[in-house]
Amino acid sequence: MHDYPVDWPGAGTVELSVHDLPHESATTEWWYVNGHIQAHTGGRYAFFAAFFRRVTGYDPVTQLPRYMHSLTWSINDLNDLQSTYVSRVDKGAPQEGMRRIEAGFGSRDPRIDRGIREVLERGHVPKPDRVFDGQVHIEKNRLGLHYANDSFCKNDDGSYQLHLFDAERRLGAELRIMPQKPPIRHGEDGVVRGSEDESMFYYFIPRCEVTGSLTYQGTELRVAQGQGWYDHEFGVGEVYDVDIAAERQLPAAERKRVIEERRARFDASMVGWNWISVQFDDGTELSVYPEQYVCLNKSAGDHAITIGPRGERAVYTEFTLTELSHWQSAITFVEYPTRWRLQIPEAEIDLQVKTAFDDQEVVTLIARNSFYEGRVDVRGTKRGKRVTGVGFVERSGIGISEDLDTFFDQVGKLVRRSVERMVPKSPTREQAVELIAAPGREYYLDGVDLEQYARTHLHPLREIVDRGGKGWRSYAMNTCIDVVGGDSRDFVQWIAVPELMHVGSLIADDVQDKSTIRRGGPTAHLIYGEAQAITSGTAGYFIGTGHLKHNKLSASAQRALYELYFDVLRAGHAGQALDLDGFAGVVADTVKSGESSLLESRVLAVHRLKTGVPAGCLARMGAIAGGGSSEQVAGLGTFFENLGLAFQIVDDVLNLRGFQHNLKTRAEDVTQGKITLPVAKALGRLSLEERRWLADTLASKPEDMPTISRVVEVLEQCNAVEDCSRMARQLIDDSWQRVSVLLEDSLAKVMLRAFGWYVIERHY
Repeated sequence: MHDYPVDWPGAGTVELSVHDLPHESATTEWWYVNGHIQAHTGGRYAFFAAFFRRVTGYDPVTQLPRYMHSLTWSINDLNDLQSTYVSRVDKGAPQEGMRRIEAGFGSRDPRIDRGIREVLERGHVPKPDRVFDGQVHIEKNRLGLHYANDSFCKNDDGSYQLHLFDAERRLGAELRIMPQKPPIRHGEDGVVRGSEDESMFYYFIPRCEVTGSLTYQGTELRVAQGQGWYDHEFGVGEVYDVDIAAERQLPAAERKRVIEERRARFDASMVGWNWISVQFDDGTELSVYPEQYVCLNKSAGDHAITIGPRGERAVYTEFTLTELSHWQSAITFVEYPTRWRLQIPEAEIDLQVKTAFDDQEVVTLIARNSFYEGRVDVRGTKRGKRVTGVGFVERSGIGISEDLDTFFDQVGKLVRRSVERMVPKSPTREQAVELIAAPGREYYLDGVDLEQYARTHLHPLREIVDRGGKGWRSYAMNTCIDVVGGDSRDFVQWIAVPELMHVGSLIADDVQDKSTIRRGGPTAHLIYGEAQAITSGTAGYFIGTGHLKHNKLSASAQRALYELYFDVLRAGHAGQALDLDGFAGVVADTVKSGESSLLESRVLAVHRLKTGVPAGCLARMGAIAGGGSSEQVAGLGTFFENLGLAFQIVDDVLNLRGFQHNLKTRAEDVTQGKITLPVAKALGRLSLEERRWLADTLASKPEDMPTISRVVEVLEQCNAVEDCSRMARQLIDDSWQRVSVLLEDSLAKVMLRAFGWYVIERHY
């Protein structure tokens, strides 16, 4: 260990009286415990707590380190299968967050950074993170971590005392954790990689007795039987103590280069991991810890440690941890494995590892938006003998989306999975009852050929859904539940409904517009014929309505939801009727007069009815389900109406300038002779001769590229296209300012703000 800091453990036993204490050399250090508890009431629970401190820089005069502290903990109810977590940070977190963003260490998406900065500049941190209620104090001569009202301390008898409490969540712990085995080194004689490629020393105590009590949902629960696990890591890595003021003085190009080089170095050092701890019923333990450089997609070390009944340590580096099933969060949309097969051939270990329940995610900006920390149950064989056990799994830094394109790819993935469950390609009879009939009216299916039904009715819908799409309408409903303080996890079955409604309208639009391309492939009516496409598309409006029922909603809230749902359909169909009929009379008057305000209002009315109203209604539905106030429901509805309107305006712009990946044919609106908003604006700016030419050319529905290109050129030259872009930005900014003050600062609010920018800056 001579190449490492002098305050690291030497050879032999790790002296807990020395190394449980904070290490002066450490730029990163944390103390972690988890456990499994049988309460005196018979209930079963699991818990974890992690106390962090990190050096963020050094005092320019004293050269003493500046520390930031954070704490995450949770209690997982294994009876009702739910996890409740707490995440807290220092009072200086807003300032440190802004410094890191400016230094180039924020998200990879500048729109997310802008959204976070708006919160940080107000001196807030986005919920669910919250600031400590008091000061953080760490003792130097013994293990004593006092993070405001929470603490982790060493008792004189060698046990650890964990005190946690959160009044808002009615959650707490007063636990004594007594080691039953000696400390064990992890990794290569104790050395592993940290989250930013630090050299970390890592030891753990694999089995402890846990006594005391938990507080869960306001009730104190005495521990009848409990076992725990203790980890301690400390390490030395690069501290990015950036002189922001000095960098601001650099020329813009030079500063950009400096930040990009620093960020590239930082990205290359990012380490993620899957970590599993297991306590077997035979008195032995196991920890598996494969690490990887996330951006480089290569191993940062594979560590498997087995511990015998008396603390015997055996190390293995050859093993496989195969992911067998996954769960995707409806809040962060991150996908996590929930079942694995672990094989360590040399140790003759073959295990099935399964989470006790799916949703054990912790949402926090401390860990790039989220990580997974949850109870697992284990069974399998070891040296030919059957074994069972319990443990914890942690997944950190892997699969996190740090840009909005990736984020909405993940949203779309969950939406498609939800549609697949609701509208299966090969439904069982039970599923067909939900799709066609209702409980008690199963006879509706008498004589129905389910294969024929699926092929003719469901497959056209799935054809378009399965190709992709960002699912932003589903996201609108989902995030409005969370942004008013509700929990979208309670309504995860809703996610498919907006997408099915939207795809139904796309199929009908394509028939009516005689479009040939949709989401990168042939339109549904080219595959299935117009008649079947129309029937299937129409079904998309109604096929998911049964899933809007929810036992957590009052009768009045449920009624309001259905009224809003049918508001969407009425408005959307009215807008489509107007769109199909067009604006020939108004266009003729505009060509004569050069006054375009009436024509522009007609075009905007169609956009509002077809896209704005549906988005606004879906947002209102989400806000109602989340328990939002009437002001929040109205404000979010207006914001999303304007966002939908802006979305359609940007769609008009992109149709002229081209869509990313050719998802639609460029200038398709020109070949169809559509009067879009850029056209309406141009007719108010061009000369009489030019107005006549533009109107006549569009009426002829040109297909030759020279003519189409000339139309686009004329619209660009009179700034009609760019002014539409500016109008979309103004719509979103103005409505956001009105709704923002109604919403508590949260990660959902940050993402909603970033989403507004994403709509107007998109290229698809």
